[in-house]
Amino acid sequence: MSTFDRARCRADAHPLALDAAIAAGVLVCMVAGSFVVPHGAHGVRWGVRTPDPLSLVLMTLAAAALVLRRYAPKAVLAFTGAASVVECVTGDPRAPVAMAAVVALFTVAARTDRRTTLRAGLLTMIVLTTAAMAAGPLPWYAQENLAIFAWTGIGATAGDAVRSRRAVVQAIRERAERAERTRDEEARRRVAEERLRIARDLHDVVAHHIALVNVQAGVAAHVMDKRPDQAKEALAHVREASRSALNELRATVGLLRQSGDPEAPTEPAPGLHVLEELADTFRNAGLHVEVARADQGTTLPAAVDLAAYRIVQEALTNVQKHAGPDAKAEVSVVRVGPAIEVTVLDDGSHASGEQATAETTAEATVEAGGGHGLLGMRERVTAVGGTLTTGPRYGGGFRVHAILPVKADTNDRAHRRTGALGDSV
Repeated sequence: MSTFDRARCRADAHPLALDAAIAAGVLVCMVAGSFVVPHGAHGVRWGVRTPDPLSLVLMTLAAAALVLRRYAPKAVLAFTGAASVVECVTGDPRAPVAMAAVVALFTVAARTDRRTTLRAGLLTMIVLTTAAMAAGPLPWYAQENLAIFAWTGIGATAGDAVRSRRAVVQAIRERAERAERTRDEEARRRVAEERLRIARDLHDVVAHHIALVNVQAGVAAHVMDKRPDQAKEALAHVREASRSALNELRATVGLLRQSGDPEAPTEPAPGLHVLEELADTFRNAGLHVEVARADQGTTLPAAVDLAAYRIVQEALTNVQKHAGPDAKAEVSVVRVGPAIEVTVLDDGSHASGEQATAETTAEATVEAGGGHGLLGMRERVTAVGGTLTTGPRYGGGFRVHAILPVKADTNDRAHRRTGALGDSV
């Protein structure tokens, strides 16, 4: 901090002391100016003339009033202006009492609005100049009379300039604070969105693999005594499903690592290119799954590709959990114009189960532990600009149908979310 800044801070901390010092300085200048003889034989000269007692009293009172200029600027201006008028009328030769009025006018201009400054400045100039010209001992065209007019105008103009600068600095400071608050709010919003996305990923991973583990563990427990070979195969599927769950959990939670962590995962996010592998995991668990694709090798944006994969995964998980042991599922991926349609059908008997109730009461059942799957699917589809319809099929079963844009502006959105995680979490 510079010496000027330190001095300004001390002055701001003790405004009354600063005003008293300014008042004392103005008093010294007025008293010194009262010794000037403006009309000597050779022009303006310093003399030994002693000011009139009334002039000394007026200068002292006007300077004393300046101590309160910060708290009552208009009242101080009126008082110093009145003292200046009295001096203009009675002083001969005149003492520079108007200097206090100029300082008071500067204060009014610096601490009020421009309209008030204009009115106060014009009134002060007119009153003091008229009094000096009309009632003073000097001719109306005297230089001292014109000086009063000039100095009052300078005081008002300088005060208005100071006020304008303060307003500009304050506006800049407020904009900076508002921008800082906006950045903080945006960072918090992005962090919240990223946490929600990670929560959906964790739900999808855990729900899918734990459902498979549960089914295979039940099969192993059922046939352990009579068919140990089949039980061994079921346990192998349990082991594979649990390993896959751990790998996906590691990849998902790895997003929370620092960007410089060398152990952070670099594998690409799953998508429709591994749809058959996803279907095989359900087939190994005993669910009959048929996959039909007519997307002509369409390349999807990363966010859309991941959303399509998670929708199929969640829908098949719900079929596995709720449709019954003999249910069959059909997965179709079709390119239709500027969109890709993902449909998952089953012929199970869960129309009144978790999916049907979640469709109509998802928000109400989240806290109770139900409906997370369909709610997560809907949020994913909405995030990439698509639409999702779910509901029971006529004659039994359930239908999940998603329409996702092929060329949606999702890359930038995904990058912003990933960037927000790296920058703000």
